[in-house]
Amino acid sequence: MKACSFLPAATKMIYDMGLQDLLYGVTFECPPEAAGKPVLVRCVLEGKNYSSEEIDKIFSASKAQGKSLYYVEEALLQSIAPDIIFTQDVCDVCQIDTVCTAAAIARLEKTPELVPLTPSSLEDVFQTAVRIAAALGKEEAAYRHLAGLKQRIDHIIDELRRHKAPHRRVMLMEWIEPVYNCGHWIPYQVAYAGGIDMLSNPAGDSIVTPWEKIVRYDPEVLVIAPCGFQTGRAAEELHLLQSKKEWHGLQAVKNGKVFLADYDLFTQPSPGTLTDGIELLAALFHPGIFGIPERLRSKYRPIAGKLPQHV
Repeated sequence: MKACSFLPAATKMIYDMGLQDLLYGVTFECPPEAAGKPVLVRCVLEGKNYSSEEIDKIFSASKAQGKSLYYVEEALLQSIAPDIIFTQDVCDVCQIDTVCTAAAIARLEKTPELVPLTPSSLEDVFQTAVRIAAALGKEEAAYRHLAGLKQRIDHIIDELRRHKAPHRRVMLMEWIEPVYNCGHWIPYQVAYAGGIDMLSNPAGDSIVTPWEKIVRYDPEVLVIAPCGFQTGRAAEELHLLQSKKEWHGLQAVKNGKVFLADYDLFTQPSPGTLTDGIELLAALFHPGIFGIPERLRSKYRPIAGKLPQHV
């Protein structure tokens, strides 16, 4: 069995389940674990340093014209001759989609099976791991992996219940300019962590959210995790929010509850990364109950004030 992953989250799941020996090709954005694998998918914006606004305009124009900014290294794919390719149909902006992949493989001598992955909710993401493992003939690997993750989530739920912790009014931003709310599985992450994001779109696409609506909502905690950005890159554009006249009046800003976070804890939908995201959010929402796990300390950055000491 030779598999290729055209989706970073699928690559992450394959490694987390210990099935990487079956993986023969990945994308330019796949996680560090896959650094030695052939790169089959590229983006025309790769290596460019555009602003959030420029990226949004480029992708919006491409989508309106029916074009894709992603392309497949067909000669390399031909040499690998995979049996199966994992692709996605959740977002044609973030990654190459099944339609573009199908067009590329139509010219191959050997036609691989395409397995599109389309999770919407958090539970869907967990079931996606099962689908990947089953396609590789290793379904039990998924169940072993997911059992441990569910124990970690259950621990957070139990602790919140034991402390009778109130839900925090929060917002998680998926983009800065323009501002996008969070969608798909992220609102479920927020809920498991002891928060509620009334601006979110559970199991649906994230959408542009007017700044005036955010001001009226006035979140207690604001988490900024732009898709594809790590904290350092997001920090470069924080001024776009800080320059808004109502910024300093937001409750989250006044109380030092604004945080940058790495995108892969939220918009890279693998069960392992999303569980890490839940654990980080729980500590940000309820620092008197949860501490920041050591492995996640480099994955976030407080913008104002300091976190209270964990008790």
